[in-house]
Amino acid sequence: MQFDSATIERLVEQITKEVLILLREEEARAQGGEDQCTDCIGQCVVQCRDRVQAVVAAGASRLTSTLGNVHVGPEIAKYIDHTLLKPDATQDQIAQLCYEARKYGFAAVCVNPVNVKLCSQLLRGTSVHVCTVVGFPLGATPPEVKAYEAQQAIDDGATEVDMVINIGALKSKDYALVERDIATVARTCHAGGAILKVIIETALLSDEEKVIACQLAKAAGADYVKTSTGFGPGGATVHDVALMRRVVGPEMGVKAAGGIRSYREAEAMIAAGATRIGASAGVKIVQQAG
Repeated sequence: MQFDSATIERLVEQITKEVLILLREEEARAQGGEDQCTDCIGQCVVQCRDRVQAVVAAGASRLTSTLGNVHVGPEIAKYIDHTLLKPDATQDQIAQLCYEARKYGFAAVCVNPVNVKLCSQLLRGTSVHVCTVVGFPLGATPPEVKAYEAQQAIDDGATEVDMVINIGALKSKDYALVERDIATVARTCHAGGAILKVIIETALLSDEEKVIACQLAKAAGADYVKTSTGFGPGGATVHDVALMRRVVGPEMGVKAAGGIRSYREAEAMIAAGATRIGASAGVKIVQQAG
């Protein structure tokens, strides 16, 4: 069923209001409401192991606690997209990035499109994915241009694409354009066997706009939502990751990126709901985890 722009705007605003109300109620309960666990004061994962085991046995695949207690350890490498997006990155530096990704077992390397082919060659036969960026870092290019970028990157060997949404369209409440922007790239990625992560640049958005961006990404068929480009006015925060996780639910991935430079920071993001960490300090994070 096709909806016009006015209908989409009304639906998004209505759903957003309902989501924000539910989130506020959840936060109130976590701060001492009726549903708070009185035995562990919100630290169920740490203090109530029997109850947690029962939840896992019932089929839960993700557990969080109010205070975000989680220990990932050396396994954290599997969460990390080892990133080098500086415009002056040399081929030698890209080769070093790939070497480190192989050595430590990172989930992926994340590089500018011009470096995808080299990374694909250097990482052939390994489990490390090649991720690139589209519409980066402003998101202010037409959907068709972003789709062309994505297709070119996939042809060069990328298996993951991180695209920046049209931030201006979102803030203008042109939700139909934002959804089309994402859906156009999503179709290209999925046809080429790649996954799509949608960068919403949280530092430029209100909480309401973050909720709307995540809803639109989910409706448009994206695989992940991602906090930041790392080139904006701010990076990932625990608050934003937790908010994004609550909005998209357990089915989608959440990538925290921008300013994550230590194991403790990465661990906090994972506890809040992140399933990927974008970081240029991946080696340091893994060494601290060991």
